[in-house]
Amino acid sequence: MTQLGRALVIFGAIMVVFGLALTYSERLPFRFGRLPLDFRFQRDNFSFYFPLGTSILLSVIISLILMAINRR
Repeated sequence: MTQLGRALVIFGAIMVVFGLALTYSERLPFRFGRLPLDFRFQRDNFSFYFPLGTSILLSVIISLILMAINRR
């Protein structure tokens, strides 16, 4: 039961950090969704968006968080 409580606290802290990042994203030096490697194609009646750079960045951040949690 202790592990479940610890996991919920950590998940809640991650959600708070993510919420603050979204709230204050205008002040960050980079914009999620407008990073290099985020592809956007637009034609007359067609638009395609592929956030490759944002996906890579989020993957690295989440991997680092999970590695820090697993060390305990």
